Amino acid sequence: MSPSSSQSTSCDPTASASFSSEQNLLPLIVEPAQLLPLLDHPDIVIVDVPLKTESHASHVPGARLLDFKRLVGSNEDEIPGVPSPQALSDIMSELGITRDSHVVAYDDEGGGWAGRLLWTLALLGHTRFSYLNGGLHAWQGEGLALSEAASEWQASEYHAAYVDTSVMATREDILERLSAEAPEEKVVVWDARSLEEYRGEKGQNARLGHIPGAVHFEWTEAMDRERDLRIRDYAELITELGARGISPEQHVVTHCQSHHRSGLTWLVGRALGFEDIRAYPGSWKEWGNREDTPIER
Repeated sequence: MSPSSSQSTSCDPTASASFSSEQNLLPLIVEPAQLLPLLDHPDIVIVDVPLKTESHASHVPGARLLDFKRLVGSNEDEIPGVPSPQALSDIMSELGITRDSHVVAYDDEGGGWAGRLLWTLALLGHTRFSYLNGGLHAWQGEGLALSEAASEWQASEYHAAYVDTSVMATREDILERLSAEAPEEKVVVWDARSLEEYRGEKGQNARLGHIPGAVHFEWTEAMDRERDLRIRDYAELITELGARGISPEQHVVTHCQSHHRSGLTWLVGRALGFEDIRAYPGSWKEWGNREDTPIER
């Protein structure tokens, strides 16, 4: 299921967040029935980011496989947890994504890795993207046909750069805002990990616990298990998040252990209309393995 490199589509390496004036082909959160008639659209690139690679054996017709591990960088990268621009250029080029592509991402677990891919695209200034609500579970739940045929596509020449850093928070950003006195400078940290990790009862890091003042709302709480892992009712989510101290008008930073689970919570925040929601790609893998970061338990 590898792409052909016999033909390439060149892209402008200086493209910015406003690279395309064309309207998005699909909304941010797209239902299976909305995607179905556009499977063969030349500008739509469907990317399957499964937790289990074998899940791609039966995929949405035309979907291109991406190994989720390629989306996660190391703490030694320029931005902890984020692959280098060259590595991201390679990924997008191999997937045949161009700056005109509308990327539809899905996975087999409820949106974590799909959300991580869409967040990465946002970081690169690529604004044409959607999440297939519920992913593979929802597609199958609707009784729609899956394909076992190898998908074919042309490779591209995608030049990645960190264009829109407004979607990202760093360790330094969070530390600065934790000590801010002005209300408009304060941060609300949305911890998407399990309650045991949040409490410091579980984990494989040098130090366990949570960022001081962080609000716990586990990523799975955003999934509707009665509707094939789609995002839950928006009004219910807004109410529940608000009751815990997370609201759309705040400066919100979400994280987990490696910005996998928070791929979904970042996406949910975007869908709910949060004005300023960022993800912390270093996540607890960085924060919990340093000696100079404050921790609560």
